[in-house]
Amino acid sequence: MLISVVAIALIVSSGTESALAGNYRSSTGVYYAAYAGLEEGRSRLLGKDPNSFKNTWSAFYPPPGATLPIGTVGYVLNPGPTEAAGSLLTTYPDNEYNQEFGAGALAGATVMTTSSIWNMNPLNALSFPSPSYKWARINAVSEKSLGVDADGDGLADSTVPLYYTGSAFSNSSSAGSQVFEITSLASLPNGSQKLVQTVVAATPLSLTFPSALTLDGTSTQFSVTNSPNFFVKGNDQFSPPGSCLPGGAGVVTSLGYTSGTNWNFEQPMNPSGIVMWPPAASRAANYTNMVAPNPNLGTVAMPPNMQTVGGLNLLVQTIEQNADVPVMTGVGQLSDSNNFMPAAMSATNPMTIVVNDDLTFNGWHHHGYGLLLVTGNLTYDPDGYWHGIVLVIGKGYFHSYQGSSEGGHFEGALFIARTLDGSGNPLPGGSAPGLAHFDFTSTALTPNGSNFYGVYYSNCWIQAAIPTLSYRVLSFHEIAQ
Repeated sequence: MLISVVAIALIVSSGTESALAGNYRSSTGVYYAAYAGLEEGRSRLLGKDPNSFKNTWSAFYPPPGATLPIGTVGYVLNPGPTEAAGSLLTTYPDNEYNQEFGAGALAGATVMTTSSIWNMNPLNALSFPSPSYKWARINAVSEKSLGVDADGDGLADSTVPLYYTGSAFSNSSSAGSQVFEITSLASLPNGSQKLVQTVVAATPLSLTFPSALTLDGTSTQFSVTNSPNFFVKGNDQFSPPGSCLPGGAGVVTSLGYTSGTNWNFEQPMNPSGIVMWPPAASRAANYTNMVAPNPNLGTVAMPPNMQTVGGLNLLVQTIEQNADVPVMTGVGQLSDSNNFMPAAMSATNPMTIVVNDDLTFNGWHHHGYGLLLVTGNLTYDPDGYWHGIVLVIGKGYFHSYQGSSEGGHFEGALFIARTLDGSGNPLPGGSAPGLAHFDFTSTALTPNGSNFYGVYYSNCWIQAAIPTLSYRVLSFHEIAQ
C-alpha cells in the first residue's frame, strides 16, 4: 500500500509538472508573440525601415510637421492561415482602448487598418507560421489616456496629444516628438492570450543651427559679389505640408561664424568695380533677420557635438548609418539628364542623402527635400531648390555661381565645416574644424521677379529634415485580460 501511494504521488506530481511546463511554455510563447507585434509597430514607425508606415501606409502616418490626432487609430492586422483579416477585430476585440479614452471612444474613432509584414511579400511565402499576434494598435495619447498631468493644471486633457521633451511629457507640439502608444494582442490555438503595451517617442538626431548660413571653423572665408540676387535671411519662414507654422523659432542670426579672431571677408568687385564687403547700404538688407541691425551677422555658439572635428566626424558617421539610400560616391554632376536623387523624395517624404565625394549641381531643375550631407566640395548652380538641411562637412568648401536668371535657393539651414587638411587627411579629433569656405559669384545682376538665390532660415523644414534615429521606449507593461 505504501509503495502504491508513493507511485500515485509520483504520477500526480509528474502530471502537475507537465501541466506547469505546458502553461509556462504557452505563457512564454504568447508573450513573445505579442511582443513581436509591438516591435513591428515600433520599427515601421521609423522612416528608414523598408516597410515603414511612411512608405506603405501614408493615409495613416502623419507627414513631416503634422500631428496624429487623438481619435485616429491604426491597426496592423496579422490573421492566421484560416482567418480573414476583415473579421479579426470582431473575433479578437480591442476592449482596452475604451478603458483609456472613455466609453464609446473606439466606436467614434477614425479606424484604419493595414497588413502585417508577415502577410506581405516575401514573408507571406515562408513555410513556417508568423508570430501569433492578431493585431497591433498605434495611436496618439493624451493626459487622460496615460493618466498624467503634463501641464500641471490639475486637469486630465482628453483631446490634446502629448509630446516628449526628452525628460517629460508636454502638451506643446514644439516641445519635442509626438508620443505614440502601441498595443498588441496575441492569441495561441490553445486559447492563451496576452495583451502588452508600450509608449514610444522618436529620438531625433541632435542638430541645432544658430544661423541660416553657419561657417564653423578656426577661420572662415566668405566671398560674394555685389549682386542684388543674393540673400541670407534669419527670420523663420517657409513650411512643408502639415501643421508646422513658420515663425515658431522666431529669428536667428542670418550669417553666423564660430571664430571672431580670424574672420576673413574677401572684397570681390562686380563688373562696375563696386566693393561688396563691407556691404553697401543698398545691400545691407540682403543679410538680415528683420530684428537686428543690417547687416545681421556675428559669432554664434554651436552645440557640443558640432564644436570639434571628432564630434563632427561622429555626426557624419551617424548620418551615414541612417541614410535613406546607400551612401553615394563617384556620382559626378547632378543635372536633369543625370538625376540620381531618389524618386521617392518629396515634400511629404524628406530623405537623408549622403554624398561621400565632390558634388556639383548644374542644370538640375528640381526640388530636393530632407538632409543632404556632402563630405567633398559642393558646387551649386541655383537652377534647383533644396528644402531642409545642407551639411558640407569634410573638405568644407561651398561654391555657388549664377550665370542666368534662375532663382533656386535653400530653405532651412546651410552649415559648412572643414574636418580634413589640404591632403585630405583628418584633422585632430579634439581640435576645432579648419577653414570653412563659402563663395558666390554672379554675372546675372538683375533680379528675376521674386526669385532670389540665397539661404532662408526655416525651422519647419529643419525639423522635417532631421533624421529619426529610433523610437525610444518610454514605458512597457502587460495588461490583464
